Amino acid sequence: MRMIYTYPARLVPDEIGRLVVHFPDLPEALTDGVDMAEALTEASDCLSEALSGRIVDHEEIPTPSEAGPEMHLVSPEPTIALKAALYSALREAGITIDGLARRLRVDEREAARLISPRARTRLTKLEEALSALGYTIGIEVREKRVA
Repeated sequence: MRMIYTYPARLVPDEIGRLVVHFPDLPEALTDGVDMAEALTEASDCLSEALSGRIVDHEEIPTPSEAGPEMHLVSPEPTIALKAALYSALREAGITIDGLARRLRVDEREAARLISPRARTRLTKLEEALSALGYTIGIEVREKRVA
């Protein structure tokens, strides 16, 4: 399974000219900005919060849909993307936090911190946990899509 956490977003001007950001895959994620640069910066923060909320609430994290015309691709903060990937991998495999703790030979509290959006986690720890579940992390650099 390949996990990608870059989501399409639509920017629509509101009645006072601010750009409202909508994520079709995450209806709870809604933000805005005074211009495109601010709207897209806010969109990344908003996406990180939406994914964090799904983890905390034990909800499914949807697969991003294809970006339509005039849509922008938005990525969350990298640590949140990795925590979302670990959370999704655990759900997919039916592995509990306790099971992850056993695989990593750590206590349950430390394993729980790995998916907790509020806990500071080193990227190497997230990489180790994903590796224990059979995943590897890849880095993608792409040209910005201009609408």
